Amino acid sequence: METLDQLFRRLEQLNDIGASLSSERHLDRLLERILLAAKTITHADGGTLYLVSEDQKHLHFEIVRTDSLGIAFGGTSGAPISSKFADLPLYRDDGSANDGMVAAYAALTGKTVNIEDAYSAAGFDFSGTRKFDAGTGYRSQSFLTVPMKNHEGEIIGVLQLINAIDQATGRVRAFAEADQRLAESLTSQAAIALTNRQLIAQLEDLFESFIKLINTAIDEKSPYTGGHCQRVPVLTMLLAEAVNDTKEGPLADFTLTDKDRYELRIAALLHDCGKITTPVHVVDKATKLQTIFDRIELIDTRFEVLRRDAEIALLRALAGGADPAAAAEELRRRTEQIDADREFLRQANIGGERMGDQDIERVRRIAAAYRWRNPAGDEVPFLSDNELENLTIRAGTLTAAERETINHHIVATIKMLEQLPWPKHLKNVPEYAGGHHERMDGKGYPRGLKREEMSWQARMMGIADIFEALTAKDRPYKEGMKLSQALGILEKFRDNGHIDPDLFAVFLGRGVHVSYAREFLDTNQLDCMGDAVSSG
Repeated sequence: METLDQLFRRLEQLNDIGASLSSERHLDRLLERILLAAKTITHADGGTLYLVSEDQKHLHFEIVRTDSLGIAFGGTSGAPISSKFADLPLYRDDGSANDGMVAAYAALTGKTVNIEDAYSAAGFDFSGTRKFDAGTGYRSQSFLTVPMKNHEGEIIGVLQLINAIDQATGRVRAFAEADQRLAESLTSQAAIALTNRQLIAQLEDLFESFIKLINTAIDEKSPYTGGHCQRVPVLTMLLAEAVNDTKEGPLADFTLTDKDRYELRIAALLHDCGKITTPVHVVDKATKLQTIFDRIELIDTRFEVLRRDAEIALLRALAGGADPAAAAEELRRRTEQIDADREFLRQANIGGERMGDQDIERVRRIAAAYRWRNPAGDEVPFLSDNELENLTIRAGTLTAAERETINHHIVATIKMLEQLPWPKHLKNVPEYAGGHHERMDGKGYPRGLKREEMSWQARMMGIADIFEALTAKDRPYKEGMKLSQALGILEKFRDNGHIDPDLFAVFLGRGVHVSYAREFLDTNQLDCMGDAVSSG
């Protein structure tokens, strides 16, 4: 007979368990806690926790424990449960209730079932239990099966406890009435905690789906940035985990909780959401002259007109009595120069290599050297002002105005994110996402923040954004850099105040670049997988 003091201790234990359940974020650990708490409070040797399937037709095994047999499946055990236990059907093939199974009966009726001895119990099929006992030498005796009801009275799962142990004798006993009441109270609290966790998970899934919807919209606008939106979060989290594992140096005290990880991952997913406002013709500008189409074709046509004019000039010279050999030589010289200039502009249009002063001057000479007649018959400059501006871009394919348009996406990102009513555990998302184009020396944009004004997380995202862009193999205007090239550029960025030196040391020292490269880079980019650029 349980004393009043023992009962009070168990009630206090029940209160403590209820409080701990409400703080658990991970669903698997929450389910495990529920079962272990129920076993503890009722002194049960074993137990199983089931959840009702989404179609409301089955009970799915989630956690299984039997202490005396050393059985542990599901939860934090590391042993998957799906391959060991088949779902229990709530209905037979003919559609009738499968009320011969005690767990199914509890789920269907919402009633607790307390059985003193399964071998002598009437009305339920324990043939599976007997078979289990025969194979293991176990003796399943007392059963306590409690339905889990949510706040709306719906059955969401079933808790089944096996073999209550008498604490004085160590023998199996029946579950007492106090055990049943405590189990039912615990199950009620557990159902609330479980429902809340599931609701939070559903809201998080819905929120992340909206984020993916935005990234999909960006991807649909430009396949060249969609991959970036997916890869930067992966690289950011790889670096964050590496920093979290660092136990020495200036980052030794940096730690990440599960909430911190979630907040950073959400920020990384949203770091370029402002690109949804960026015009497609700028995002996808593969060559310097590209608008809706590549205008190099227009320039090719003008060169063909110049060749035609040169041939006409030859014919006129011959008709006027000019020396044929001299006229032919002049045509050859003229067409060779036209072909050479045309090929030079074609290469300049690609934007793959940085243009020096001599290259830019040659573009200007070509623009000044030729005139042509447009369809209206007017003689006009060979290159328009806009074409000349684009063909003299020193690096890449974007003009200063277009770069400003591209850069504006971070302003749009910050504006969009700061308008959202972020909950407390996500309040830093705008700062993390909005700082990935800032520099440690204050020369970044849009706010010109310095290193000490930025969080570690924002600085991490800056490194991830740059490294992904350098090594990306799906950009229209360049090939993905080799690891050695990308790391060399990051080293220069470290030295000139662009990126955080301490984070870069971790990035290299813990092989973040190697982990990322193995998953996302082509074989021909992997030229220094085992090497490290100097971090001094």
